[in-house]
Formats: sequence, structure tokens, C-alpha cells
Amino acid sequence: MRLLPAILGVAVVPLTYLTLRGLDCRATTALLGAFLVTFENGLITQSRLILLDSPLIFFTALTAFFWVGFSNEDAQRPFTEEWWTWLALTGLSLGAVVSCKWVGLFTIATVGVCTLRQLWLLLGDLKVTPRLFIKHFMARALCLILLPILFYMAMFEIHFAILQNSGDGDGFMSAAFMHTLGGRGMSDTFADVALGSVVTLRHVNTQGGYLHSHLHTYPGGSKQQQITLYPHIDANNDWRIINGTFDGAADFDWTTEPISQIRNGQTIRFEHIATQKRLHSHDVRPPVSDVDFQNEVSAYGYPGFQGDANDNWIVEIEEGAGRGQTVKTLQTKFRLRHPLTGCYLFSHKVKLPDWAYEQQEVTCNKNAVRENSIWYIETNNHEKLGDDAEKVNYKPPGFLSKFLELQQVMWTTNAGLTDRHAFDSRPSSWPRLRRGINFWVKDHKQIYLIGNPFVWYMSTISVLSYAVFRGFLILREKRGYKDFHNTTLVKYDQLCAFLATGWVLHYFPFFLMSRQLFLHHYFPALYFAILMSCAVFDAVTANLKPRVRLQIAGVVLIFVLWNYMSFSPLTYGTPWTKSKCEGSKWLKTWDFACGDFYENYDQYSTALPSTPSPSAIQPVVVGDEHGGRPAVVADVPQVQKPKEDAQTTDSVIIPIEPGHDVFAGDKGDSKPISSERVVEPLRKEALIHTSDTTGTSPGTDSDVKPEKVPLPKNEGAQSTGKVGQEEELRSIEEETKKKVPAGVQEKIVQAQQNIVEKVAEAKEQLKDHAKAQNEEERVRQELYGDGKKEA
Repeated sequence: MRLLPAILGVAVVPLTYLTLRGLDCRATTALLGAFLVTFENGLITQSRLILLDSPLIFFTALTAFFWVGFSNEDAQRPFTEEWWTWLALTGLSLGAVVSCKWVGLFTIATVGVCTLRQLWLLLGDLKVTPRLFIKHFMARALCLILLPILFYMAMFEIHFAILQNSGDGDGFMSAAFMHTLGGRGMSDTFADVALGSVVTLRHVNTQGGYLHSHLHTYPGGSKQQQITLYPHIDANNDWRIINGTFDGAADFDWTTEPISQIRNGQTIRFEHIATQKRLHSHDVRPPVSDVDFQNEVSAYGYPGFQGDANDNWIVEIEEGAGRGQTVKTLQTKFRLRHPLTGCYLFSHKVKLPDWAYEQQEVTCNKNAVRENSIWYIETNNHEKLGDDAEKVNYKPPGFLSKFLELQQVMWTTNAGLTDRHAFDSRPSSWPRLRRGINFWVKDHKQIYLIGNPFVWYMSTISVLSYAVFRGFLILREKRGYKDFHNTTLVKYDQLCAFLATGWVLHYFPFFLMSRQLFLHHYFPALYFAILMSCAVFDAVTANLKPRVRLQIAGVVLIFVLWNYMSFSPLTYGTPWTKSKCEGSKWLKTWDFACGDFYENYDQYSTALPSTPSPSAIQPVVVGDEHGGRPAVVADVPQVQKPKEDAQTTDSVIIPIEPGHDVFAGDKGDSKPISSERVVEPLRKEALIHTSDTTGTSPGTDSDVKPEKVPLPKNEGAQSTGKVGQEEELRSIEEETKKKVPAGVQEKIVQAQQNIVEKVAEAKEQLKDHAKAQNEEERVRQELYGDGKKEA
């Protein structure tokens, strides 16, 4: 997946060179532009990740290249085969760029403005007849309007053909659209809705799903069973329609009475099939939308309870087949009014908290927005309806209907991204590179999207310089100066005007957007700004010798490379140090986290791996002394210090408190060793060592033999007080910390933890061993009495 954006990112480099050559810039300038794109850290970062920006930048650059080629051909030989080829390729590239992201519309606008300028000049050319002008107009309309539209629609046709199955994004689409996907199809269902029908109710406006209930109650309010909207097909979406009793009216037994269809204005109830509770509302505030005009909707009832008037709902048909008469499945849109409170069954795009599994809220709203209070029945089953009864289903939408619906959903979803993000930014900060985007942090490394500051600022200054210079020329023209009679000046003015148009149309529209915006939205404008900086360089150095021009370009490239190398650890996610990171924070607004890096590069090589390899384990045998405890093998990870001298070998010392039972485990279980059957106390010299073999790196196979730790005899350790032992231990630890780097100390801690775990296991083994000895002694006493064995 990452290969495609990487290839497209690399392809932008030769396109930059070819575009600048097509704009009649010198080879030195074109090479400089290619190098500016090559070493632009932001473009590199987005090309290395699976993002849409890399294809967007590629097709933006490709469109600029094709348009420059067409413009050059149009100025010399219009309506030739090459002319039509360049024009058609420009149209196809426009379709591709807008298919990547809708930001490609700004590229279409750029080409559109340039096309209008061409047509305007043709209209003023007396050599161009009206018939020829119409021919120019129709050719451009065909290739630059119709062809991109057809390409764009073809991409969605391929999209629909490949993505045929249901997925996570189904909930954004209409029910008719969803049922064209694999796994979401629906069988034909009965059209007539009657008392006793088992139905599923679907909300029309929010695509939130089905009216749903489950065996969970509200944490507040009435604390009755929850009612929500659930987007997936589920048995908890099934409701039975029964007659609504009111004012002493007799109940209707649908099992014995003839089929009675639901009509407009009829009072009904909804009984939840799974829990046998009824759809209910009362004058209690909802848990989330806690306002006076909102009432809670719940599922209420218990076995033997016939319900009350708060279970009643009045059907009000709004549109569809059967308006004013009967309710039809899929065809009739209706509202449900609660007769006692006058509120309408309502839902909106508000999610309930975790206690409702973040499903959509359902309330009864007295001031309900009409669109959010309309429902329809999607499925309908009735025991008394036979196979010959009328059935209905969703009408499969055609390609055009699906295409237009998806465009609407894309627009609505995109416009709804208005929440603030930790790394969002506004357009005014982009040309100044005020902040970037933190993409990834792991293992004391990070990828942070930030541009090459030199390239960024040079391009911004170039755009502003052209704007100031162009305004100055306009003022001079008003004073009668003939600057625009200079062909060289006109050439660079037209060149820079095209690039400035691209920059303006790719940048300023973002000021009109209130949605989330990020630094990467500036990349298409940045590409035109980089081309502008090259055009300004070519104009400024036009009268210099080629050698001098090349030397200036070399100096510029040195600064570009220096900036590129300075921020390459953030571009590639490679090791960096805190000091270098802090030194690279040229602006206070650059918020990459320097605290995530190590203090020095050596710590990356000695960083503790998540899982030690088998060859990095040093087995140490504890015990196995005559008359003492059985041997226990503790696996201690080897610790490798940074090699300052390949001929030296250091040892890491892990102290064990003398006079205490190493098998005791926790501090509370530790006790002085006094029995002659246990290991004698360890002196300072009897410490566990883990040696690092010279020239062997962690993770390589090496012959490691178990090493017995010598257990010296007691030499007065018992007389040493606990305070003295603790002081001695602390002094050893402090001395060890001074000699051992921080990364190695982390390994020591893990090694100590491993030893404690092994010691705990050894304790359990010793307990079992002691039990076995006691059992053996008991049996021996029973067999031989007083310990005297029979002859």
C-alpha cells in the first residue's frame, strides 16, 4: 500500500523539471526546482505514508505539466494532433486530480481561469474568425469540462463494481443504497401493515437506523429500559403493533379478529418482541437532551400488566402511498404523536454515552423538527397474511442515483468535520510554517509532518515579491512607462502570473472553510509556490553568466540540504537526541515532542528490547550446596554496555542483601538465615554477576554455561545490624549507578525482577520438598517406630 504513494511522490521530481523547462526556464533553474521538491521534508513525509496527498500532488503537478505543454502548442500550431493530445491529457489529468480529493477542484479552477484568458485573447484577435473561435471554445469545453466529468464518474463506476459488499461506512448511505450491497439485501415483505404485524421502524433523516431496545436501563430519570436507534439488523429491532386502548375502549384481539390495517389518525401501541415491554413516554427529562421540551422514551411493562395511556401513539401520515388512508411498508412516511403530552417520537445525531453503547438518542420532542420525527416501516410480517398477499421491496437505485447520493453524503460529511483537533491549523499560518502534524511516536522516535523551512520561506517570499513587483509595474504603466514592451519582462510576467494564479486558487479558498484544516492542505499551493521561487530565481539571474548562476544555485542547494538534514529524524522516524531536537525548534509553535527522544544516541543501541532473545539469557544456579536447598536456575538477561573499548569486559553487579533469605520473596517474608540447613548469608563479594562477552551483541548465539554462585561461610554477618546492611547495600547501589549507563540500569532492574520471580518459584519447590520430607518421615515413623530400621 505504501509503494504507490512513494512512487507518485518520486514522480513529482521529474515533473517539476519538465514543467519548468516547458515554462522556458533554464536547465539550471529546472534542476534547482527538482532538488527543492526532492528535499522538501513535508512532501517526503506524506509520500512515505498511506495518504491521499501524494496522489493529489502528483496529479496536480501532472495537470500543470500537460497544461504548459498545451499552451506552448496552442501558441504555435493549434488543432494539430499534438495540440489535441496535450488538451485531452490535460482533461484526463483534471479528472484524476479531482478523483483523489475535492481539493482538485482548485486545480480545475486554475486551468479554467487560464482557459478564459486564452479565449479572451482569441476573441480580441481579428485574425480569428467567429467560426474558428467557436471551434476553440468547443474543443476546450469537450476536453476540459466533459472529459474530466466522464473520468470522475468512471472512477465511481469502478468503485461500485469493486466494493460490492457491506462495510463500516454503510450507515452514511440511504437504506435503498445499503440494500444493494452484499450482506444487506432484504427479502420481499408484506405491503399492508395491520394490527398484529411484527415490524421494524426506521428513522428517515439521520440514517441512525432502527428503533431499538435492549435489556439495559437508563442510569437516571425513570431508570426504565432504554430506547435507542441502532444501525444494524438485529432481533431487538422487532416490534408488534397492537391496538391502543383509551377512554374505556375495548381492546382488539388481532389473533381472533379479521385483519385490521393501520390508518391515518389511529391510536396504536408498539410491543417489543424480545422483552415484552411497550414503547412508552412520560414527563421525565431524557438523560442527554435534558431540556423542557424533550421527554424520555423508554420500554415499560411487566408480565400481566396491560399497559397505560402513556403507551399510546397516534399515527400521522406525512407522505407516500396511502396518504390519508392506510400505512404501507416502505412507501408511507409518518409521524408518531404521544396523545397525553403532545410530543413526537424523535431522534437526532446525538450519541448516548457508553452505558448505551454510544447508540443514537431517541426522545419525544414537543417542538420536533419535522425531518427528524418522520419514520417508515421497513419490514412487516403478519401470521394471517398469506403468500398471495401484496409484497414490496426497495427499488434498486441506478448508477446515477447512487452517484449523486454519494456526492451528497461526501459533501455533508466533509462539511461536518468542524470539531477541533490537537494538530489542526488555520490557513493564515501555513505559508509561515507555524506548526506541523504529529503522525507517529514509538520507541523514543517520532514522525512529525513539517516542511523544509528554507524551501517554505523562500517560496512564500517569492510569491509576495512577485505581487509587490507586479503592483509596482502597474503604477509605472500608469505614469507612462513602457515596461511591458520588453519581451523578456512580458515572458516572466506571464510565467509568474500563471504560477501565482495556481497558488492563489489553491490557498485562499481554505479561508472560506470552517471545517478542520491541517498543514497538508497547503501542499498543492506549496508546489506552485516552489515553481514560483524557481521562476523568480531564473528572472533575477537572467543576466548573469551561467557559471555564476550555477554557483548561486549551489549555495541555495546547500541551505536546502542543511535544513533537510536538520529535520530528517522527524521525516523518517530515525533516532534523535533531546538536545538536537530542542536546538531545531526555531519557532515556539513547533510542537514536536523533544522529551520523547533519548539524551544520547548510545541509548538507542542499549535500549531494552521488549522480549529478550534466548541467547541474551544468562542462567545462574543458586543453591545446590551440601545439606542445603536444592539447586534453582534463574534466567538473568545479559546486559551489554556501550563498547568504548573492544578489549575490555565489564560486569554488572546486582546486590543481594546479606543476612536475608533470598528465597523469602517479598520484604514482609524476608528473615535472617540461621538454620544450618539453609544457605548461609551472602557477603558483599557473593553477588550475582552477568558478564558481557567482548564482541558479542545482544541477540546473537553464544555458548553460555550455567555459573554457580559461590555461597561463602558465615563470617559474622549475623552480628552485622540491619542498619549497617542497608547502608552497605545503598553504597553498593550508588557506586553501581555511577558506573552503569541509564539504559543498562533498566536491564538490571528487569534482571532483578526475573530473579525475584525465579526465587518465588524456588520457594514453592522448597515447600513441596519439605512436605515430601515430612511425609517420608511420618511414614518411616509408622513403619519402624523411633527411627530404627528393621534388619
